[in-house]
Amino acid sequence: MHITVYGAGAWGTALAIAYAKSHPVTLWGRDADTLLRCAAERVNQALLPGAPFPPGLVVEADLHRASRSADLHLVVTPVAGLRAVARHLAAEGHTTPLIWACKGFESGTGKLPHQVVADELGADFPCGVLTGPSFAAEVAAGLPAAITLAARDAAFASAWTQHLHQPRLRLYANDDLIGAEVGGAVKNVMAIAAGVSDGLGFGLNSRAALITRGLAEMARLGAALGARPETFMGLAGMGDLVLTCTGDLSRNRRVGLALAEGKSLDRILKDLGHVAEGVLTTRETVALAQRHQVEMPITESVDALLSGTLSAREAVERLLARDPRSE
Repeated sequence: MHITVYGAGAWGTALAIAYAKSHPVTLWGRDADTLLRCAAERVNQALLPGAPFPPGLVVEADLHRASRSADLHLVVTPVAGLRAVARHLAAEGHTTPLIWACKGFESGTGKLPHQVVADELGADFPCGVLTGPSFAAEVAAGLPAAITLAARDAAFASAWTQHLHQPRLRLYANDDLIGAEVGGAVKNVMAIAAGVSDGLGFGLNSRAALITRGLAEMARLGAALGARPETFMGLAGMGDLVLTCTGDLSRNRRVGLALAEGKSLDRILKDLGHVAEGVLTTRETVALAQRHQVEMPITESVDALLSGTLSAREAVERLLARDPRSE
């Protein structure tokens, strides 16, 4: 099985490395110069130093050549890049399955990734999402991880879980596509909030409360969009949320930590050197919550912080000042 991975960021590179140990893999990215260096050095030195490319991993800068022989298209760009890849596949008449590993809502439309794919390839195109608690550096190093492959078609999810399951990268099938996508998107917002709380020195009790109430917000929005509540108790919900809110490899948590120090968002993102999906996802999450009349106070506070309306301490104090209520 030939897999083409679209997106040579840290997560795309990590998945390419993981699957190239047992399948021929082509890695494509937008930056041709970066790809040339990766091909020459056989490592993504900028993002995953110390994780050499297996022999089965080929780097390709031409999108047409990268996609033409794929048995599976695995899109690991930021959400902003998903539509362009799907549009390319549609233009070239591809019918082989598409799985994405990007998390968030499309900026400007608020659409989930499966809605973007449906726009470009049709609602019946064979597709699904790969999501769950997973840091790129650990997957690239071959450390154990467990993630979810979700699709509307349960048979598709089950079949591709078998194809992509590996001893150190365990996959679990799920047919709640919306729930898996909402979990992957909203957990990044909560990770920013957790970083702020930790950066202000509010302690472990505060972090635990924030994660728990963040999970409630995530589940409320998911239910409004048609997800099943139990999905948020699994890898795509609670698992990913806990990892991203507590792990120091989390980009979104690092954004929150830096905001607590009083740094500007522009400076934080420049220093980060990676995409932190939670920054763009927050605004779209607030818009969706308002549209569906879902109460999401943590998300709204993060949005106010990112927009400069509130300082980090003011955002936390506003949450603490909310009236007591039933859980």
